[in-house]
Amino acid sequence: MREISSLILPVGLVLLVWLLLDFGSLATVGVGLRPLSPSAIDALTMIGYLGIAWVLSRVSGLVLSRLRPKSRPLPKLLRELVTAVLFLVALISGAMLLMGHSPGSALAGSGVALAVLGFAIRNVVADILSGVALGFEGPFRIGDWVDIEGLARGRVVDIGWRTTRLLTRDSTYVILPNSQISRQRIVNYSAPRSDFRAQIEILVGRSVPIPDAAEVLLSALQKTVLIKSSPSPDIRVLAIEPQGIRYALRYWVERFDYEVDCRDAIWREVDKALRAAKMNFSHEQFAIIPLADSADELRPDAVATFSPRSSSH
Repeated sequence: MREISSLILPVGLVLLVWLLLDFGSLATVGVGLRPLSPSAIDALTMIGYLGIAWVLSRVSGLVLSRLRPKSRPLPKLLRELVTAVLFLVALISGAMLLMGHSPGSALAGSGVALAVLGFAIRNVVADILSGVALGFEGPFRIGDWVDIEGLARGRVVDIGWRTTRLLTRDSTYVILPNSQISRQRIVNYSAPRSDFRAQIEILVGRSVPIPDAAEVLLSALQKTVLIKSSPSPDIRVLAIEPQGIRYALRYWVERFDYEVDCRDAIWREVDKALRAAKMNFSHEQFAIIPLADSADELRPDAVATFSPRSSSH
């Protein structure tokens, strides 16, 4: 019902203009009515153009709203762009009509004017069209945590005509042109669910049996209260290397903005577990190698080596 009521005013305006123009045409055939002046007819025609643009914008908005589910609706900027184009065509056509052009030539001239204007602001148009493409694809929505390769990582706070705005985890406000975003790989940590699996890697000396090392590492994971208990965390052997055996500590995080705190808590528990096991691993070195951030490459000097002190017993 609300959708139908939104069409009442624009449709009523178009019908009123049509009746007034029809009233003027009756006057010209001699029915005793005063005919409308040419300027009045042109003004009514321009109002009619605007009314038609109004109707089409409302109809297009209703159609676009039905193209996507309510859980992930199309961005508002897409509907605004369609409305702006329709009214721009109506205004240019009406202006040319007032300058003495026929309705057909006015519509054709408005197309040429739009083409010239589009070329002059092609970079702006590229950003807007990229924003529309992002709206159709729906790779993210407001509130999602995203990683835009080579540009930024943060929570989407606004999707505008030309730009998308992110707020990073350290409260930095990042404004990105839509045309740049559309050319990059996008990782959405909030879709289809807010929770996701992460992992960190650790290199343990080869002389430590795999079952013993896995038991200590899994115990450290299970004691970390910030990670999700279900699905359960687990340990995987990634490779046997000359320096030691590489393990992956895999765990689930409730939300992306918790990931840094979860990682910190895990490393604290791992350090505690390794130090508690010093009687068994008193002569081993444990090289802790964090999983590289997508924005930072892992450097050779980013290795923290733990050398437990020998037991005094």
